[in-house]
Parts: sequence; C-alpha cells; structure tokens
Amino acid sequence: MDIFSWLNDQLLKMEWLSNLIHLLVEDIFHISVDEKLGGSIHFFIYDTIKIFILMSVLIFIISFIQSYFPPERTKRLLGGIKGIKGHILGALLGTITPFCSCSSIPIFIGFTTAGLPLGVTFSFLISSPMVDLASFLLLTSFFGVKIAAVYVIVGLILAVIGGMIIDKLKLEHHIESFVMNSGSTEDDIDRLTYNERIGYAIDEVKAIFKKVWYAILIGVGIGALIHNWIPQSVIETVIGEDNPLAVLIATVIGIPIYADIFGTLPIAEALFGKGVQVGTILAFMMSVTALSLPSLIMLSKVIKPKLLTLFIAIITIGIIIIGYTFNALDFLF
Repeated sequence: MDIFSWLNDQLLKMEWLSNLIHLLVEDIFHISVDEKLGGSIHFFIYDTIKIFILMSVLIFIISFIQSYFPPERTKRLLGGIKGIKGHILGALLGTITPFCSCSSIPIFIGFTTAGLPLGVTFSFLISSPMVDLASFLLLTSFFGVKIAAVYVIVGLILAVIGGMIIDKLKLEHHIESFVMNSGSTEDDIDRLTYNERIGYAIDEVKAIFKKVWYAILIGVGIGALIHNWIPQSVIETVIGEDNPLAVLIATVIGIPIYADIFGTLPIAEALFGKGVQVGTILAFMMSVTALSLPSLIMLSKVIKPKLLTLFIAIITIGIIIIGYTFNALDFLF
C-alpha cells in the first residue's frame, strides 16, 4: 500500500473509526453488524462522527482562505478579466465559499453590488454550493478519487456554461433594484489580522455547524435506512439502471431536500452501495445542493422571475445531461 492510499484510508475514509465503531457495536451492544439493526447502528454512528470531524476541519481551512477574499477584493481580482476566463475564475472562487446554497446567496449579493459581471456572479452562485475542496475530499473518502474528480469537473463546467449563457442574454435589469443600488464598501474582513482570521474561521465552523447538524443527522439516518432496510429490488425499480427515467426522478427527488454536501453524501453512499449508477447519484447530489427549495425562495427575493426561471432551467437541464452522460459511461467507474 502506497502512502497516498494509506492517508486516504486513515485520514479521509477513517477506517480506524469504522473498526472502532465495529468493536463498539459487536462487543458492547452485542449486535452483529451483519444484521440489519447492527449494520444500521454502525452506519449511523460511523458516518455521523466521520462527517462532523471532516466538516469541522474543512470548514476551518476553507473559511480561513475565504477571509482573504471579500467582495471588493474579488472585484479587483476579476474586474479586468473578461470572457470565459472570468467565468472560470468565478466558478473556481465558488470552491472556497460556504457549503450550502443559502449561505452563498449573501455573497452573490455582495459580488453583484461590488459591480462584478452578472454572468460571473452566476458562475460563482452555481459552483459555490455544489463544488468545493470539501466536496472533493469528502467524495474521495466515500467513493474514491475518480468519482470525486468527475463530480468537481462537471460541476465547474456546468457553472461556467451557465454563467456564460446568462451573460450573453444581458439580464442585468432582472436583478432587484435594491441590490443594484445598495452600494458597496470594503469589508472589514479585508483588514483582519492573522489571529482574527483564525477566530473568524472558528466562528464559521460554529455557525455552519449550528445550521447543518440536524440535516446531517437526517441524511445519515436516511442513508442507514436505504443501506440496510430498503430492498435492492425497490431501489432498482425506482432509480435503477433499467429505469430510463432514473436521472429525472433523482433530480426531482433532490429539489425539496435542503442539505449541503455533508448531509447528501450518506444518502449517495447508500445508493452507491445498492448499485445505483454514478450519473443518477451525481444528478441527485447536484439537485440537492444547487436547487434546494429554501435557496430558490431566498434567490427569488433578489432576482426577478424571468432570471430565476432561466437559472433553474439551466441547472436542471445541465444536471440531467450530466446524469445521463455519466450513466452511459458507467462502465468506466
């Protein structure tokens, strides 16, 4: 075993934790993990602790980095870059921002107020909840590097293309006037000391933890249910490879669910374990993270109906295309 595999197994997959929980369930609870109840208990405890640990570490790191990129500084970095380069940088900037779409919308407002091109801000808005360092590392810990890389790459491509389409349509007048006229000032975060940035990162960990802990528990609970209690035949009938509507169903199912990457992964892991195709899982995850109803409701307060409808249509069509494409290439995974 090379050093990368060992680090992946022990730091990301946390096999040591899985083994510890295995001993806990069998030696203390006296329940076999091969049984449904024991398997569910192991899945729930292991995934919950693992996700909370990874979440706290990754939020701290990414929030510390994010403290160097308030809206005005971002405008200076992106202001002179036009065309596809601007969209690529906007999408990449989304990789160092918070972990749910509702958290991204205030930053989207800040970028718009700071005068960034509308298409670039939408590339950011699409990318931010869907693709980040955390999603890559977490997906690697659950599914391996190949699927993690695929998820990040297609997410960035969708963000860039979506932003370019919105940019070409010149829809700036479909932003609510209070956003465009609110003005902008240099954020105090731009003048933080190193120790203050550490404090800022810790505060972000606490704030995001308070927002998402219940969603993680719900997600892990659903994952445990799928993994141990729902028959394989049911999964195959609803979203299995023999159902041509599997990607559409997964996309629609994901929209009402409000969760970030941390709450979505346990469900995706359980579906993967049931043999659901990669494209269907990608469609579900992207739908949950980019098109959740609470975030769309928040976004409707900022942009007018025509632009909101276009945003939803671009993301939905992109997710469906990605899902079916990767299902066709499922043999590669």
